[in-house]
Amino acid sequence: MGLSPSSRQIPVVVIAGFLGSGKTTLLNHLLHRSGGSRIGALVNDFGSVEIDAMAVAGALGDSTVSLGNGCLCCAVDASELDEYLERLAHPGAGIDIVVIEASGLAEPQELVRMLLASEHPGIVYGGLVEVVDAAEFDDTRAKHPEIGRHLALADLVVVNKTDRAPDSEHVLALVRSLADGAAVVPTTYGRVDPELLFDCRPSRERVGQLSFDDLHDHEGAGAEHAGHLHTAYDSLSFVSEVPLDPRRLMTFLDSRPEGLYRIKGYVDFGPHDPRSRYAVHAVGRFLRFYPEPWGSDGERLTQLVLIGSGIDAPALDKELAACRSDAPHADEHGMWGVLRYVQDPDARDPDAPDLEEPPA
Repeated sequence: MGLSPSSRQIPVVVIAGFLGSGKTTLLNHLLHRSGGSRIGALVNDFGSVEIDAMAVAGALGDSTVSLGNGCLCCAVDASELDEYLERLAHPGAGIDIVVIEASGLAEPQELVRMLLASEHPGIVYGGLVEVVDAAEFDDTRAKHPEIGRHLALADLVVVNKTDRAPDSEHVLALVRSLADGAAVVPTTYGRVDPELLFDCRPSRERVGQLSFDDLHDHEGAGAEHAGHLHTAYDSLSFVSEVPLDPRRLMTFLDSRPEGLYRIKGYVDFGPHDPRSRYAVHAVGRFLRFYPEPWGSDGERLTQLVLIGSGIDAPALDKELAACRSDAPHADEHGMWGVLRYVQDPDARDPDAPDLEEPPA
């Protein structure tokens, strides 16, 4: 079952990290480089407000978002999360992505569990971003040994303030050893390319956070991007006119390599279901498929974009190419691995898992 424009799922990204790591700096950076995407922010577990990223005139505080047309403060606790997600995910709000900036003392694992347990049909988990202060990492780890657990849970780790660290390479190596295969990106002033987290050019036809065409063409954007933010990550665009074998693809997805943060796009499994293509949305360990109608142009293609840090794009391209199948169709048994990750609110088997969750 595909998502109509009014019922499409909005990704919810959690930004966590200890006090002073640079979470608010990162959020402000995302707001000002959103490319017109409209961001709904839940700030430091206290404030909820819709933000037009093109019109931000002030800065974010612990419980306040200042806009050109006024200021709104709202007290929020965990029990109200779904209520505020409902407000932000309402089609009338025009929100493209929700970002939760967790308190520096918050437990990110609990926020992730709440999101994964949410029954709101309009949202989808968009990943946990853990921000660490490279200059203070050793001291932070001594004061907060739980940071190792936080890093192991993260989907993306932003190692901030690398310009201030005496030995940034040491910190990066240590963080990678603790991050359990998550993508690790070094930054200064929280300058992460927003395309790591969301589609910067809203599209009517999107897959969770990413539309294939919007991300595909950033490689040819010219001098505007040369040597800038996107050099911190790698991307691969894969297109196939030959359908993919579902068993082979699931083997590929189940063994996603370290540093591969996001997978977005559409998959053709052949005429098993001639009415449907499958949109795929993977962030970190999270995975979900969405069956939806083929486009009116009649073209049936597999189109995937993979994004990560330090990934071997040629090797991944070969692995995906090996998923092609010349079989006349994908049988129902072969599709079972895919269907485990399809969420259909109208026809759910309560005993069948429908997503891959981060480990507890």
